[in-house]
Amino acid sequence: MVERPVVTPSAGISPVQQMLASGTGALLTSVFALAADSASWSGVIRPSKWKCFLYCNGLMDHIYVCQNGASCTSWYKTPTHFSGTLDAFVKITRHEGVRSLWSGLPPTLVMAVPATVIYFTCYDQLRDLLCYGMGFQGNYIPLVAGGLARLGAVSVISPLELVRTKMQSRKLTYSELRVCIRSSVAQDGWLSLWRGWGPTVLRDVPFSALYWFNYELVKAQLCDQYDVSQATFSISFTAGAISGAVAAIMTLPFDVVKTRRQIQLGEMETLGVPVKNPTSTLHIMRGIWAESGYRGLFAGFLPRVIKVAPACAVMISTYEFGKTFFQKMNLDREQQAC
Repeated sequence: MVERPVVTPSAGISPVQQMLASGTGALLTSVFALAADSASWSGVIRPSKWKCFLYCNGLMDHIYVCQNGASCTSWYKTPTHFSGTLDAFVKITRHEGVRSLWSGLPPTLVMAVPATVIYFTCYDQLRDLLCYGMGFQGNYIPLVAGGLARLGAVSVISPLELVRTKMQSRKLTYSELRVCIRSSVAQDGWLSLWRGWGPTVLRDVPFSALYWFNYELVKAQLCDQYDVSQATFSISFTAGAISGAVAAIMTLPFDVVKTRRQIQLGEMETLGVPVKNPTSTLHIMRGIWAESGYRGLFAGFLPRVIKVAPACAVMISTYEFGKTFFQKMNLDREQQAC
């Protein structure tokens, strides 16, 4: 069998078109993820002490804040018993309307869309630069490009974390939100905008490196198996789901640490819960190990895989479909011009 190149260039597509394709994918993934997540949250027994919920599907974080029951959506406050996620989905839709499944969508989009646009566009640009601009070859190219792209996206988008948690805490006008952020910066300094950057990088950069490495590899193998030169929608969807599941399993301990850190940040920013001592990633991991052993670091194994795999599949297949659409559109324009 002739060896197939692991990556292919994004020929005939401008960065703006890549951004449009990734932005569309981010919107669809956010809508899909929040609907599923609302049902997942509501299917859990909710102690009164729970104020912040965090959901991550490998591409974006969704945080939901409930302050003293006042800002909770109806599905949280309803005492209805749910036997599972599917049962919760049906009952929420029947009794509270379809819109309740997407509570918290605007704050999610504040970070999800720009982060995903930067991340996916930078990946394609870096991959093509390393492969076709600098002449590097090998399966490690997606690994390097994916990690660097996610590092850049996390660093740029991290300040929006504060904006999102403020938006989730209470309804603020844009002018009030600006004043609120300025006061936070004046009190804690500019570095406070990057609070939680470390745990995010430790979770997302390895995840992205593993994800893109496996995605390009599985996609190439599936293209060989079905004897096609370009990945179809189903091939991209399958490769995205498989690579997302593998990356989710291998980076689960970092996700557990990030979740605990993010909930701590959400309660501190929105609920005024004081943090006595800033906790490092290593300190949190040691605490989890002391409490629950290695099982604590791999808590939520199955739910994470179930959430990550479909989200990654939806995002990458939509993104690849968008790129194919723009490629054909640009090619048709060139042919008409001739």
